[in-house]
This record gives sequence, C-alpha cells and structure tokens, in this order.
Amino acid sequence: MNLTFKGHSFLLLLAVLVISCSEQKTETAKEQHTAQEAAKVKSDEKIILFFGNSLTAAYGIDPEDGFAGLTQQRIDSLGLDYKVINGGLSGETTAGGLSRLDWFLEEKPDVFILELGGNDGLRGIELSETKNNLIKIIDKVRSKFPDTKIILAGMQIPPNMGQAYAAEFTAMYPEVAKEKEVTLIPFLLENVGGIPELNLPDGIHPTEEGHQIVFETIWPFIKNEIE
Repeated sequence: MNLTFKGHSFLLLLAVLVISCSEQKTETAKEQHTAQEAAKVKSDEKIILFFGNSLTAAYGIDPEDGFAGLTQQRIDSLGLDYKVINGGLSGETTAGGLSRLDWFLEEKPDVFILELGGNDGLRGIELSETKNNLIKIIDKVRSKFPDTKIILAGMQIPPNMGQAYAAEFTAMYPEVAKEKEVTLIPFLLENVGGIPELNLPDGIHPTEEGHQIVFETIWPFIKNEIE
C-alpha cells in the first residue's frame, strides 16, 4: 500500500486541518446525545464504535454518507446484528478523546475503531504525549471490556514541524499497534487526501465519493474482526 501524500497541495490542506476542525467544535449536548445512542442498542445487537474527529463525524455531508454510516449500510445489507455508533467530534485531540471516552463505554463496544492524533500532530504536541494518550485510550477500553476488538486508524502529517517530527508521527501508529497488539489501518485517507474532486470545497474533508473510498479502505479490517 502506498502511504505517501499525493502532492504538496495535500500537505498545505492538511496543515490547516486543525484550524478548520477547531472552528467546527460540536455542542456538548450533541456529543452527549451521540454517546447515549449506545445505551439504546437492542439486546441482540453488537456495537461497532467509531471514535475520532471530524473525519469520523463526516463533516459537511450527511453522516449516513460518511464512512461510519456506510459501514452501517454494509452491515445491514449483510444481515449482521451490529449497530454502528459514530463517536466523531470535530477538532478532537487524543487528550480530548481520552477525557470523553467514558461516555461511550456505558455499553460494550464489540469493535472499537480509534481515529485520533491528526490534530495533535498539526498542533505540534509532543508525540510522547500523543502516543501515551492513544495507549491510555486503548488500555481503558481493554480494562473495561477485555474482549473488545480494537482497530487503530493511522494518519500522516505534513512536515511543518520538521521532517523528523512528521516521520516520527507516521511511525507512531504502527508502534502503538504493535505494542498494544491491535489491528492497524496504515493510512485512513489513502487515495483520497489531496485529490480535489474527492474533497469538499474546503479542500480538507472528503466528499461523499471520498468517504466511499475511505470506507472501502477500512471495511476489510472491520470485516475481518466481525466474521
């Protein structure tokens, strides 16, 4: 799989992701409502929980057309008893995710997809802190629900903070995945990032077509965990 960015345009677009996402912070009430959806799952349904930022939240399009919503559609078409919970929040960092995680663990997630860290990297947060937060999130899920299957979505950042920082950031995800023995999606935005026609006018968030491609990237990893 090719994990390189597609041109300088993506580096510039991704560099402003944190600014855009920060301006799109969701109301706390909405966040609580989303978390409470897990408590309404039917007793015979299992839960797939997506936990991330604006990419997971499908900013700018109908959430049903985002990769989390498309996962539910595929699940339904296969007649599987899984309920997808979208725990995406625009502007979220790993620290923020760690602080709100308990809201989403009222019910056991059978599959937990962790998509965080991009905003940390673009803000230049110490990578040791980001890595530690990712590990703490994974540990908290496992501590409460040892049987939950965890998938970590990898991300890359432009070299605004220096080539060494960017390289270490990219390497952080496989390091965490190996250390905690979780499944790794190498690069969430593979074949989408930096391609204008696959992103909204802001040049940052995927269009419906872009989310379709992201879904096809992540689905094999999810399918492997639920079969």
